[in-house]
Amino acid sequence: MAPRETNAYSALIADFATHMRLERGLSETTIANTCWQAEDFLKWYFRNHVSLSDMTIAEIDEAVARKGRDNGYSRISVKVYASGIRSFLRHAERKGWCPRGLADVVESPRVYQDESLPSGPSWEDVQRLIATADTNTPKDLRDRAMLLLLAVYGLRSGEVRMLKLEDLDWEKGLIWVLRKKGRRRQCYPLAETVGEAILQYLEHGRPRSTPYREIFLTMSAPIQPFRATGSVWTMVAKRLRPLGIPLKHHGPHALRHACATHLRSEGLSLKEIGDHLGHRVAKVTAGYAKVDIAALRQVADLSLGGLA
Repeated sequence: MAPRETNAYSALIADFATHMRLERGLSETTIANTCWQAEDFLKWYFRNHVSLSDMTIAEIDEAVARKGRDNGYSRISVKVYASGIRSFLRHAERKGWCPRGLADVVESPRVYQDESLPSGPSWEDVQRLIATADTNTPKDLRDRAMLLLLAVYGLRSGEVRMLKLEDLDWEKGLIWVLRKKGRRRQCYPLAETVGEAILQYLEHGRPRSTPYREIFLTMSAPIQPFRATGSVWTMVAKRLRPLGIPLKHHGPHALRHACATHLRSEGLSLKEIGDHLGHRVAKVTAGYAKVDIAALRQVADLSLGGLA
């Protein structure tokens, strides 16, 4: 994976990516996400340093703590971020780039059962969020399409990033999603509002002269697909936080939870909600609806409540 620009740590990230690909045999998604975590850490670290040789435990602790304190990461996200730093530091130690023993002391928060269950905005607040991208600028056209996919279909951020042009069947009005968990393809009817938003982006927002097949691309050079989940998280959080909604989490998964909650309020069963979200285990869906499972009822149609 090539870093976006030449800097003090570009070669380190490139070497780390090669190690994960060739020696550990990790998937490209895992490599991209771990490299994003390492690059975010190094970008922060190299503000005041020119080498890894004088890195301290206190600096690592601060790098991890700031993600929850300053960036609003949940404990789960902080734990994943710390794991990425730990993986990079193990590689850095083997290469002799930094003092030995640092990877072993990277601390991350303890995660408890059911802590990963996200809390999301109300459907009315989701509508307000979509409205923040209601202009014809290329960025708003792109972000509106992505927000609708996250909210209407409850897609994971990685599933939105991986969508390709050939996943859209305009003639039949379908969209195919490669599920991040299970690596299986799932077909949805393409809601008119969602399809129109994607079409507007493709015609008026997405660069035409690009070799990439991914639907969603970055706005700044070099133009390329979104590199890691964190980039989608940043887009959502930057739009969600200014709305002043009292949420614990502000990333894409909050919209997945909002989608599940809306389906529940529309009367869909746990199985129907699970099918919509791409769950393969019923108890996962139960987590989203555990507050009032008894209130679930069967309905024939799904109303997207003003979104589509």
